[in-house]
Amino acid sequence: MRRNLAARIGMWSAHHRKTAILGWLLFVVLAAGIGGASGLVEMSDAENGAGDSARAEQILDDAGLGRPAGELVMVSAPKAGDWRGAADELSAALGRTGEVAELAVPVPSRDGKDALIAFELKGDAATAPDRVQPVLDAVDGVRTGHPDVTIHQFGEASAGKWLGDLLSEDFKKAEFTAVPLALGILLVAFGAVVAALLPVGLALTACMAAFGLLSLASHQLHLFQTTYSVMFLMGFAVGVDYCLFYLRRERDERAAGHDAETALRIAAATSGRAVLVSGLTVTVAMAGMFLSGLMLFKGFALATIIVVLVAVLGSVTVLPALLSWLGDRVEAGRLPFLGRRGGRRARTGGGIASRVLRPVLSRPKTFAAASVVVLLALAAPAIGMKTEQLGLEKQFGSQSQLSVAYRQISENFPGGPDPARVVVKADDIGAPALRRALDGFDKVTVHKAQNVAEIEVPLPHGRASLSELRDKRLPAAFDTTGAQVYVTGETAGSVDFNEQLKRGIVPVFAFITAVTFLLMLFCFRSYVIAVTSIVLNLLSVAAAYGVMVAVFQHGWGASLIGSEGVGAIESWMPLFVLVVLFGLSMDYHVFVVSRIREARDRGLTTRAAIDEGVRRTAGAVTGAAVIMVAVFAVFGTLSMQDMQQMGVGLAVAVLLDATVVRMVLLPSVMALLGERNWRTPRALTRLPSLEHGPEREPVASGRLD
Repeated sequence: MRRNLAARIGMWSAHHRKTAILGWLLFVVLAAGIGGASGLVEMSDAENGAGDSARAEQILDDAGLGRPAGELVMVSAPKAGDWRGAADELSAALGRTGEVAELAVPVPSRDGKDALIAFELKGDAATAPDRVQPVLDAVDGVRTGHPDVTIHQFGEASAGKWLGDLLSEDFKKAEFTAVPLALGILLVAFGAVVAALLPVGLALTACMAAFGLLSLASHQLHLFQTTYSVMFLMGFAVGVDYCLFYLRRERDERAAGHDAETALRIAAATSGRAVLVSGLTVTVAMAGMFLSGLMLFKGFALATIIVVLVAVLGSVTVLPALLSWLGDRVEAGRLPFLGRRGGRRARTGGGIASRVLRPVLSRPKTFAAASVVVLLALAAPAIGMKTEQLGLEKQFGSQSQLSVAYRQISENFPGGPDPARVVVKADDIGAPALRRALDGFDKVTVHKAQNVAEIEVPLPHGRASLSELRDKRLPAAFDTTGAQVYVTGETAGSVDFNEQLKRGIVPVFAFITAVTFLLMLFCFRSYVIAVTSIVLNLLSVAAAYGVMVAVFQHGWGASLIGSEGVGAIESWMPLFVLVVLFGLSMDYHVFVVSRIREARDRGLTTRAAIDEGVRRTAGAVTGAAVIMVAVFAVFGTLSMQDMQQMGVGLAVAVLLDATVVRMVLLPSVMALLGERNWRTPRALTRLPSLEHGPEREPVASGRLD
């Protein structure tokens, strides 16, 4: 029988292992080197935004009116006016740095106990975080010399430096925690050092190559600063999982008595094919993010597609080459306390999987209903989900220096840290009607050469003030002038971003569900399997949403993971989690259902095929899920709120998917459906059948079971 594509690739690599291994290493070195030399290009504020706020930023960019980074420093004293000495010294110290422009005189608060000093940093706002350290040192110096007053600083440059330093530290933490953690889990799973090192090594080299390719691609599609973290999160977890599926099947076939080449051929034809299908499904699901209308998601989509494709390439090429080269040496470095895995349990599955499946298949209605109730109960909090672009003051926790500064400045000078910026563009900014309209605002900067005006408007009541500004005040002032008037700023940007997400999630959801349905339909030639796949995925996603809302919006149990409730979910998180989980859950789904179909094609009844397929994949799915949960959980311990939400949401979803869904709900639903699982639409009967089992070639080691 003709081998499938994965089997042909795997056996070619095994027979040309030097070419495959050296070719992979050369690819990784070239991709990482060239990409590293080219550098990463980050998106601008206009590219990262949506709606009117993005249009405002684009007008400023087109006019060459790069807005300098603004900073606020508040000096507080126990008694009114006691801040004057420190404020005067601070103003002088800031001036001496040579980095400060537009240094305003201190503005006292209503009770006179606080004063706010506003200024801007010279030069490009994008590079201000790299140049703000002298300003921070000046503020720290005055703070140390005046212990009788309290000094808080908040601004684009200081927050940007804080964010950059934190991201760097967090990324290192994720790398240095996730890699040893995954290695430890694989050591337990395989009981041998070499077998454990293979998936980790391939996943890391895949991430290195993907980093380089992404850097090159960023010159065409500019990226958000956290995209690298997202890529590593996805790439490492997926890369380890793909290799684990492949390696586990090869070892199981060796344990079943097949010779090395036969075992490798079977692994390539089965697990290799599952890896190709899973990788294709993940890639297509990620492509749905291009329909969101937001560059942030386009960058996430590009990053995950690149790293998944590279991981698939490594799994189906260099892994079989390495297995062929190593042979029995893949067992080298065996850990004596873990025992040798093999024998009957390796071939047939057992342990927890058998104990769980026995009652599930005996009473499928009961267990299907119970698992659905559990998932829906976890999903219930998602009904009240609120989303927003979390500001830096929420990202770092309420007790961080940055958050405290923002909160104190906001309380004493409402609207100060986050004013709206109105951008007015006209053919003649000096026209009488426009002059009269601009005169109605306090803080106006007119750029005559560009015919652009900027207005700064405080938002003491946040979104309510923004709505009043957009819906009433600006139309009343500018409707008869013919000018273009747009509002930007942190609050406006968050509102516009959320509105675009609401519009974009429908086409994205429609795309990924339709494509997942078609892929599963073609892969398994069953519309029942295709529909079941989508429903199970939606239940997993809904449960993940519910847990995220409970923990991060309401704060239930947030302290247990070192976090806190912030009253909302990061605006890009629901769409990102939906797409990622639709893709990742296919790893397990394709792997398990392929093994069930393989048993069914050998002539077993559907119930017997379910039992065998789930048991034989239980070890690999459990190991892969533990690694994914561990890697995602590492991101749940990082400093930034959005990374915590992403890590916890994905970890919970994968955990539920590998346990409740794959071990209970999937087998119980398939058992209830019986032979209806394999109904093939008449239109698909003419298509070639995709083999789910190994090719039936006679082998020296005996008949394949």
